[in-house]
Amino acid sequence: MSAIGFLHPVLALIIWTLLVWVIMYARRIPAMQAARIHPETAKSPDGDWKSKLPLKTQAVAHNYNHLMEQPTLFYALMFYLYLTENTGMVIFYLACAYVLLRIGHSLVQIQAGKVMIRFSLFTLSTLCLIGMVVMSFFGLK
Repeated sequence: MSAIGFLHPVLALIIWTLLVWVIMYARRIPAMQAARIHPETAKSPDGDWKSKLPLKTQAVAHNYNHLMEQPTLFYALMFYLYLTENTGMVIFYLACAYVLLRIGHSLVQIQAGKVMIRFSLFTLSTLCLIGMVVMSFFGLK
């Protein structure tokens, strides 16, 4: 595998995050219009305007925020691994699994699905990330 190919999971998660952004606004704008929420009313991210939105509209916004949280560790780790040439196949497969599990997590959350399924996917993805860190720490590929 080429070193650049090693970074494909990073690109995949970035593309997924941007797709979730599109879904978020495709749901949020019509929901705000239907609830007659003026954009100025929504300037506070913690305002009571959010309670007027359907759960599926809120859920996709929460998921978008989640994609800005832990995946930042994934991005940093992937570039660290790339720069230190620790681009082995096991780490690559763990990175692919991380991305697929995060996408699964998103799909469950944006449909306001069962919390335990979402939690399980999140936990498994975190274990992939931990595995990548441990392998990197010990210089394993």
